[in-house]
Amino acid sequence: MAKSKDYYEVLGIKRDASQDQIKQAYRKLARKFHPDLNPGDKAAEEQFKGLQEAYDVLSEPENRKLYDQYGENWRAVKAGAGAPPPGWEGAQRSRRGTGPRTAGVDFGDFDFSNFGTRGGGGFDIFEEMFGGAAGRGRGRRSGRGADVEAELELSLEEAHRGVRRTLQMQVAEACPTCGGTGLKDGKPCETCGGAGQVIRPKTIEVNIPSGVRDGSTIRLAGQGGIGSNGSEPGDLYLHIRIRPHPVFTVKGDDLEVELPITPWEAVLGAKVEAPTIDGKVELTVPAGARSGQRLRLRGQGLNKRKGGRGDEYVRLKIVVPKDVNAEERRLYEELSRISGFKPRS
Repeated sequence: MAKSKDYYEVLGIKRDASQDQIKQAYRKLARKFHPDLNPGDKAAEEQFKGLQEAYDVLSEPENRKLYDQYGENWRAVKAGAGAPPPGWEGAQRSRRGTGPRTAGVDFGDFDFSNFGTRGGGGFDIFEEMFGGAAGRGRGRRSGRGADVEAELELSLEEAHRGVRRTLQMQVAEACPTCGGTGLKDGKPCETCGGAGQVIRPKTIEVNIPSGVRDGSTIRLAGQGGIGSNGSEPGDLYLHIRIRPHPVFTVKGDDLEVELPITPWEAVLGAKVEAPTIDGKVELTVPAGARSGQRLRLRGQGLNKRKGGRGDEYVRLKIVVPKDVNAEERRLYEELSRISGFKPRS
């Protein structure tokens, strides 16, 4: 961005814009032009740097007041050079200096290191803008790194037995070019756009312990956002979500399953196979079993975090054949003739 660019024009706002309007304008444009969202796009990168510079000036009331009064010369005024006399700027336009120039002013010996991106300016707004796990992963420039939150979906079997998972995440790291300061040679860093951090892919191996439940949270210390100035990193919080199971229903530590049985198994009793999360087991159906009756398989439920297991409850469902052959029909007719059972009496 040219130094003589109008900061209000850069943000697309009027000169009497409120601080909230300045903030909103910056957020909208920064979303569009941030380098992380436009990898390899140099034009977008330059646009973002211009937005960052404009916001850093206009979001600070004192700097904005000086800028409104002295234009691009505000830095020199703030540094103690005093206000230029009337007509001074025009008289200086023909001068050519070797250092950076602002509206014709020679700043060859002036140190710009204190006028870069502020930790409480563009970067803080950047945090608000990129919400969710990625946004929370961007810690502030000073202090402990921010905590990161993510959701991990597991099958019921994985939650029961435990599993090792490889997670691919996008996390914030200190910019390798500027070392996390946001500045390079007194100017906003080109690599990170002055943010001091860059987004990089990160692979994390996670051991999920046996017995986790839907909605539980696992904390991975030190796997969150990076800290600044040598501070410790934040933590990663994984929120567990368990997919619905096609066979079992989860009730706390217990499991429920529906088991179809035949009419004669219900009347006479039988030994049948019942599914459990660890395989099939033999279940005794008592004589005279009713549809909807629940039988308990002790210790066949889910593993508990602190040891032990829940139970499994098998709900019986009596089913009748839709099609019968001639012999089966004859037997059913004979049963109907000789049976004294009156279910509706």
